Amino acid sequence: MTPDVTTAAAGAASLVQSVDWVAVAPPLITAVVALIVLLADLFVPQERKPLLGWITVAGLIGALASLAPLRTGSRSTFCLTANPAACSYTVDQFAFVIQALVLGGALLTALLSVTATKETLPAGEFWFLLLSSAAGAALLPAARDLATLVVALEVASLPAFALVGLRRGDRLSSEAALKFFLSSVTATAVMLLGVSFVYAATGTLHLTEIATKLATVPGQLDTVAKAGVALTLVGFAFKTAAAPFHFWVPDTYVGAPLPVAAYLSVVGKAVGFSGLILVTVVAFPAYADVWGPALAVLAALTMTIGNAAALRQSATRAYSAVRLLAWSSVGQAGYLLVPIAAAAYSGNSQVGATVAYALMYAVVNLGAFAVAALVARSRPLNRISDYRGLYAERPLAALALAFFLLCLAGLPPGIIGLFAKVTVFSAAVDAGMGWLAVVMALNVVVALYYYLRWTAVLFRAPEATEQPAAAGPARPRVPAPLTAAIALTAFAGVVLSGVPQLALHFASVTLF
Repeated sequence: MTPDVTTAAAGAASLVQSVDWVAVAPPLITAVVALIVLLADLFVPQERKPLLGWITVAGLIGALASLAPLRTGSRSTFCLTANPAACSYTVDQFAFVIQALVLGGALLTALLSVTATKETLPAGEFWFLLLSSAAGAALLPAARDLATLVVALEVASLPAFALVGLRRGDRLSSEAALKFFLSSVTATAVMLLGVSFVYAATGTLHLTEIATKLATVPGQLDTVAKAGVALTLVGFAFKTAAAPFHFWVPDTYVGAPLPVAAYLSVVGKAVGFSGLILVTVVAFPAYADVWGPALAVLAALTMTIGNAAALRQSATRAYSAVRLLAWSSVGQAGYLLVPIAAAAYSGNSQVGATVAYALMYAVVNLGAFAVAALVARSRPLNRISDYRGLYAERPLAALALAFFLLCLAGLPPGIIGLFAKVTVFSAAVDAGMGWLAVVMALNVVVALYYYLRWTAVLFRAPEATEQPAAAGPARPRVPAPLTAAIALTAFAGVVLSGVPQLALHFASVTLF
């Protein structure tokens, strides 16, 4: 072989990247199981469609198990040959925790959905869309370039639009899907414009390289870079339901099947916050003076609007329980934004408080939606007043819901909710944002009222007209998967309250 041919062969070989299959296993397994479900749906007879649900559950358990080798250290793949430190996919402590949260949330959503797909939802389409969205959601926290971030965000979002509108013939479901789709497409278009501005100013899409080049961006491109930073945040702010990008939340949650609403409230939010953390803390630290104050104002506005709207929910209004959870999730998004804003003033370590709070929120919010799905089986309008006397009818479910609501409120015995709020509050104080800490404290007090009001309803005596039904000899049987979802979330909540450091230690460790 001639020297020229040898050199060319060596150059070609250097362009070939090895793939770390262990690192990419969680989203890859989820995507492969999605394709298996899609193909199996063509051949499985209608009476055996529930099998698809259990394949989905098994696949998500397998994806969660594949995280085990990734719990320590950091692994990267799809790196630039010229700069091995610039990689498109990295599994560090941050990615590991968010992937566990996302896949665990998808698993609990699958348990909630097994019965729904038997009764009201098309099984094959539902499971394929859920797994596809979960694969994108698991990919996003490990993405380390803007192109992969955008693709992962859209892979997580596009199936979610269809999931919201999957109840055929339901006007509310179709309307919710349309609102969700139009608002999301607008936010994505703005974000893509921001990404293009950032690329124009830096000439790269890798987050670590963007961080380096933004620190030395030429003066004539400074305005372009600032505009790109601000516009890029819009898409992720929409996914987090931060005000003023929150208006899609209540109608979408009401129109969507309850398991899908639970999925959006936890997994959708995790996608938005993980993307927001990556672009701000990893890619844009040089422009902290732009995104720090903006996120602080968004945090104050989001928690205030969310809690004020939740406070106004009438107990007798149709779907008021779901609407309260929707507006509550907007308020909780405000709390989650606080440590990210604080990171602009006092360092990257503050974002760990957001991760710790998100773990608490994911467990208890999924549990609250699971109990709401149980009540909706006999009271489909799902009003807060429909929960009156739940303790007399289903004491364990009532106790579980009361525990979840107290965790969200930050009251004992929901110790994990209290500690998580203190951690977020401390992040604001440490960053010198005393005004934001005061706003958060006032909102926590406001939220106490509507959480406690709902909790009190659970233990009131049933209405006189409801007593004969409650005293009847037979109660509707609770499906085993729904019972398992409530039990798992309640158990996880109790464990976190008993050993809060399991979640809170992420607030004091280096995630990147």
